[in-house]
Amino acid sequence: MTRFLRVLLAAGMACGVFASAERSLAKPLDIVFVNPGKTGEVYWDMVAQTMQAAGRKLDARVEVLTSQRNYRTMQELGLGVVARPDKPDFLILSNEESAAVPILEAAEAAGVKTLLLSNTLIGEDAARLGPPRQKLKTWLGDITTDLRTAGARMANALIAAARAEKWQSSDGKIHILGIGGDEITPASIARNAGLKLAVDAAPDVVVDRLLFANWTQSEAERVTANYLGWASRKEIRPAGIWAGNDPMALGALRAVTAAGLVPGRNIQVVGLNWSDEALREVKAGRLLLTDGGHFLLGGWSIVLLRDYADGCDFAAVSPRVEVKTSAITRDNLASVGDLVRTRAFERIDFTRFRAKPGRCGQYDFSLDALISSLPLPEGAAN
Repeated sequence: MTRFLRVLLAAGMACGVFASAERSLAKPLDIVFVNPGKTGEVYWDMVAQTMQAAGRKLDARVEVLTSQRNYRTMQELGLGVVARPDKPDFLILSNEESAAVPILEAAEAAGVKTLLLSNTLIGEDAARLGPPRQKLKTWLGDITTDLRTAGARMANALIAAARAEKWQSSDGKIHILGIGGDEITPASIARNAGLKLAVDAAPDVVVDRLLFANWTQSEAERVTANYLGWASRKEIRPAGIWAGNDPMALGALRAVTAAGLVPGRNIQVVGLNWSDEALREVKAGRLLLTDGGHFLLGGWSIVLLRDYADGCDFAAVSPRVEVKTSAITRDNLASVGDLVRTRAFERIDFTRFRAKPGRCGQYDFSLDALISSLPLPEGAAN
């Protein structure tokens, strides 16, 4: 081989021109995900399931450790992984309750590459540690969703429905209850900011309360019941309930029904998660929409790490990958409802979402791309 060809080949490998050839030689990956949720918690279960489905397509073994919504347990699990003599290729964490920092710092000392999913660093942690790959060289980046836009989209849907139905109270205002997950998790803060953004742009809308229900159905049912009682005493007509996730939306539906209201007929409720139960409520017309698709961050994270391991670094565009969510309503329910209901995530061809050679860091994780990646139902026309 001439010197010129050797130089050309090296340059091509570096820029990804020969990425497809390089990928065929890639080794299997060992990835650990420290799941911040509880066993049976729909959203985090689905995150883990999409990770494992993507891993099966992309030659990556994904081990899931569940912290049962206990941040101390999450830290113990993460620190335990970092201390293993046989360390994984990658460790995926979520900065729930801002609890991931000690693990990130320990991973840096141990040389374990990390990726933050769903919740990244905020506040003092972000100021002290800076962006990925600076002070913490092994923190490769984060993959998050634009939940501020999602929160605003949910609120705007409530407002539009209330205006169309003329559900103003006696003061001429549309009155809404907001139910947030918590006050400190970045994903919650972003959703709540979206609600505020939409309401600030709507002078005819009032958020009577923004209450927090710890992401749970039972607490959301309780705070909704208390709010509806208060609204009745104040002779306020509640027009809508904005809930930061589907379990809280379902709790709100229970309280609304118990109060004698008919969701979808004289009050609207919105949620976020694309959960199966919420999709059933959308189909029944009781839930206006469920925003989301962000559980697919699990699968997309494996795509990023597979590409990174194979020399196509997502940081070529940015170490911070932000994915858009989408709203599922009765109008588009049929397109993805069955995928969510059955959790048949192996139907998704995750190999199709990898960056193209020479376009490292450029991804299309949209709802349209997801739908087009799914095989046609049996008997469908070609």
